[in-house]
Amino acid sequence: MITQNAKIAIVDDEVHIRALLEQTLEDLEGEPEILTASNGAEGLALIESERPQLVFLDVMMPLMNGYDVCAAVRKNPELAATTIVMLTAKGQESDRVHGLEVGVNYFMTKPFDPDEILDLARKILQVP
Repeated sequence: MITQNAKIAIVDDEVHIRALLEQTLEDLEGEPEILTASNGAEGLALIESERPQLVFLDVMMPLMNGYDVCAAVRKNPELAATTIVMLTAKGQESDRVHGLEVGVNYFMTKPFDPDEILDLARKILQVP
């Protein structure tokens, strides 16, 4: 069951992607708090201050890319339990390898299926 204070962060520089993810994740039971950031630096600050259980993280963003954000999160022992889902338009194997090297938990290629996003969020947050 989702904890009462569950938080999900969406870090993506594309407004329509953030809106689609927000709309999709609103269907989760337990109504987790959904936080958003529009660039990597803002996203890292949000993750460090709000400590979400789940982060949907874009790769290519201004100020700081998703790989660098993930690496910074993984260097902070207090954020060790944070699950990071990398959203990428680039589905090449080298991108996946780089993501795994910096600590990404899951990959989803854009465009993504909202049902797959919801299923993955339910699995990670352990909600029906």
